Amino acid sequence: MTIAVIDYGMGNLHSVAKALEHVTHENVVITRDPRRILGATRLVLPGQGAIRDCIGELEKTELRGLVEELLASQEKPLLGICVGQQMLLDHSEENGGVDCLGFLGGEVKRFPANMRDDLNQRLKVPHMGWNLVHQQREHPLWEGIDQDEHFYFVHSYYVAASDDATVFGTTDYGRVQAHVAIGRDATFAVQFHPEKSSRAGLKLLENFVNWAP
Repeated sequence: MTIAVIDYGMGNLHSVAKALEHVTHENVVITRDPRRILGATRLVLPGQGAIRDCIGELEKTELRGLVEELLASQEKPLLGICVGQQMLLDHSEENGGVDCLGFLGGEVKRFPANMRDDLNQRLKVPHMGWNLVHQQREHPLWEGIDQDEHFYFVHSYYVAASDDATVFGTTDYGRVQAHVAIGRDATFAVQFHPEKSSRAGLKLLENFVNWAP
């Protein structure tokens, strides 16, 4: 039993791997070897930085086709994290517009300038720090996690999925509702960083390890 953290050169790989090792006795590997990825029982697709760089590195390491095949087959549970979530959508506004993997319908949009909260206080972009996640519908990865639990975020762009059936969690930042947990079949993806989200984040990773879609 092996969990493969896909190494295409972008993402908080070692922190994610260490958090997974904390919640499981399964073998956790960071790898870009297609054979090891195909041989793994579970997959994690991380991401950090600009979307164009992430898509570019996925292509440069010749892993894009493999990831697309794995998404299409849905034979293995896959967890996307941060930009690893955003890459699953159709398109991102970042970097002047970038086509993504198109596994789930929707857009990645930038938080508006001059955002304000309900008290008319100005909000910073990027959205950085702890914020609550509202569970829109049940999912095995939410097991044992309270409704409106707090998770840790760092992002200037947010997911707006086109199909409500794929949305499992939302976060409000100012007057924007971001779709911060999305999924379909054996794939689940989050905008927040579970590896930085204390007990709730570790519980989500534990649930992923035990998930049998």
